[in-house]
Amino acid sequence: MKAYVLKDGSYQFDTVEKQAPRKREVVIELIASGLNHRDLKLVERVPSEGKKFVLGSDGAGIIKEVGEGVEEFKIGDTVMINAGLNWYDNTSAPPKDFEIVGVPFAGTLAEEIVMPVDFVAKKPSYLSWEEAGVMSLAGLTGYRALFTQGQLKKDMTLFIPGVGSGVNSFIIQMAKAIGARVITTSRTQEKLDHAKELLGFDRGILTDSNWRDQLKNETIDLVIESVGGLTFNRSLEVLRKGGTIVIFGSSTDDVTELNLRSFFYGQYTLKGSTMGSREEYLSLLAFIEQHQIKPIIDQVYPFEQIKDAFQYLRNQQQLGKIAIRFPKS
Repeated sequence: MKAYVLKDGSYQFDTVEKQAPRKREVVIELIASGLNHRDLKLVERVPSEGKKFVLGSDGAGIIKEVGEGVEEFKIGDTVMINAGLNWYDNTSAPPKDFEIVGVPFAGTLAEEIVMPVDFVAKKPSYLSWEEAGVMSLAGLTGYRALFTQGQLKKDMTLFIPGVGSGVNSFIIQMAKAIGARVITTSRTQEKLDHAKELLGFDRGILTDSNWRDQLKNETIDLVIESVGGLTFNRSLEVLRKGGTIVIFGSSTDDVTELNLRSFFYGQYTLKGSTMGSREEYLSLLAFIEQHQIKPIIDQVYPFEQIKDAFQYLRNQQQLGKIAIRFPKS
């Protein structure tokens, strides 16, 4: 079958063998998949000389085959893929055998994927194929950062730098669904205005503005950071004393300086977060269905144009997610 792979240090189309399901596994014919920034970074992190890895972590499709012992699904069921493997219960950190779908395991940028049945879920009927295909990784990452780690509640104020990413757009929607106040940033006023129409946040400020001056009259209870070294200390400056900052990513520098005396005098709490458990994933699905939350999709590319989709993601101009649609669908 046709797949988009990491091979010999580059991304390319190739063919891979179809696999039969083993015990407690299912074969899913993919209808739509989604791109993530993780996909861009794998070429730098994973040695691939003489190897072939199918890319992609997000996807939705139709059960094509079921292995021995599978009773939860039948052939023809419409499903979504939980990208976080082997993490079952909502624990303080993932288990040692936690992995993410797509490199080194087979990913979702192919015509089919074999998945453990425990990490497959029924597709909510109100989601389109593209919406279901891009939701899981970003949605789960945002849900854990916001509710498990951030403990956001109604009437709290959240500050989240960078409105454009798929995770951040989910976080904003979920925070607004429970009645929180949300403040975000963007590099351009045009993007802020467009994002506010789609996401309904309360206030947006420009990335290059003076955040301390802009937000001096706000009481920010929670900051969720994913930009990294470029903004971490600026975010900390606007957080109220005793507040919490959660970091789930670092799209700029991984290393930053931290004034420890200011930090402990401020009584701040710093938490890391990444992906989430199966328990949280099922809670996420119940939450979005209750509030009828849909992912924001910026662009949909046919599978044959996936190289263009990757370039669009590299340019970092998107608002929301990038979906891939397979031709047979």
